[in-house]
Amino acid sequence: MSLQNRIINHFTNSIQTQQDTMSNLGELIEFASQRLVATLLNDKKIVTCGNGRSGAVAQLLSSAMLNQYERDRPSLPAIALTTDTTTLTAIANDYHFDDIFAKQLRALGQSGDILIAYTDGNNSANIAKAITTAHDKDITVIALTGNNGGMIAPLLNEIDIEIRVPSNTSVHIQEVHTLITHCLCDLIDHQLFGG
Repeated sequence: MSLQNRIINHFTNSIQTQQDTMSNLGELIEFASQRLVATLLNDKKIVTCGNGRSGAVAQLLSSAMLNQYERDRPSLPAIALTTDTTTLTAIANDYHFDDIFAKQLRALGQSGDILIAYTDGNNSANIAKAITTAHDKDITVIALTGNNGGMIAPLLNEIDIEIRVPSNTSVHIQEVHTLITHCLCDLIDHQLFGG
């Protein structure tokens, strides 16, 4: 396959995954944004987590809430559990890598908050522990997943939301997670600040 054909395949597959997500999950993304807005209006916060590139998307959401998405507006409360390398490595060293998000959530999360968990592989034990901890603390979960939902889907309860990208390719799942995150940021700003 030529390099140009590889490029065309990347774009074509990404576009198809985006279109499938838009067609099948648009209402769910809207509902998730409404849940996030209700959380913020109740003076609660958004907590995010993810591993690797999914962690970068988790940080993207937190940054957009704390600073701005596309316009100047008041800061919104959000914490990315992926950013403090001293804490992450201390927990991984003293306890277990599976605890890196759960231990932080136990200390920082409050009843009524929302945890947004990003995973493309769906079998991340540290994400699973974070979800279990969230439930213990009466924190709703929005899980952005892909493939078949893996070990994450069965952990979610009836008030949680799973936004499962219809793909089994990690790269395309992460691309669409980023697009969904941008949609959520835009919808939150629109509902809270108009325009």
